[in-house]
Amino acid sequence: MTKNTKVNAAILIIGNEILSGRTQDTNTSTLATWLNSIGVKVGEVRVIPDIEKTIIDTLKTLRSTYDYVFTTGGIGPTHDDITAESVSKAFGLKYEIHKEAYKILEAYYKPGDFNEGRQKMVWMPENANLILNPTSGAPGFNVENVFCLPGVPSILKSMLGGLTNRVVGGKPILSLTISLRTVESEIANSLTKVQDDNNDVEIGSYPFFQAGKLGVSIVIRSEDQSKIDNCNSQILEFVNEKKIEVVDR
Repeated sequence: MTKNTKVNAAILIIGNEILSGRTQDTNTSTLATWLNSIGVKVGEVRVIPDIEKTIIDTLKTLRSTYDYVFTTGGIGPTHDDITAESVSKAFGLKYEIHKEAYKILEAYYKPGDFNEGRQKMVWMPENANLILNPTSGAPGFNVENVFCLPGVPSILKSMLGGLTNRVVGGKPILSLTISLRTVESEIANSLTKVQDDNNDVEIGSYPFFQAGKLGVSIVIRSEDQSKIDNCNSQILEFVNEKKIEVVDR
């Protein structure tokens, strides 16, 4: 992949605890922000339960559709951590002890603490490439274009640095935010015209509530700073005409 290639990815959040609402997902934001910074556009996010067939079927679909797939969750030591075995089956690979991962965790834990439950974390698809974990020892892994990371947000975040040379993106995706003291209906027609005149730039509007007042943030996203600047000028032009207050959030 070259720097002029448009590169995309899907994020697959695996875990009953996310679907039940018991745990709040922050990994999507972390991954999407990081991927955008290296020129990989996130095209889809799915949240699925810890069900083997669902994981396998979803992975098969996503890995054939996107350049990269990032999974989070399900690679820990408990009975419902079935991501690694499911990935093995999705690729038709043996599910086996990864010798290097075993050595890493054997050295990480105190003698006698590397018990049967923790040893489950070294079972992976055959010939998987490890993603080292500087926080808690247990590595993630990747097979072809699928990268499997833990669900704990702080651990996941600490592991992204190790992927810098393994995930190749295109041009970084730039963004600019304009926050206005208005409502979406007041700017909808004008914003639609700007979008129609700049269909290769992504423009989104997002309401917010701050200090007891409503507002709208307009986010402009593109790989080309000059296109962002052009849209910014067009938006500020109608904002000034309508005498809408620009606020700093």
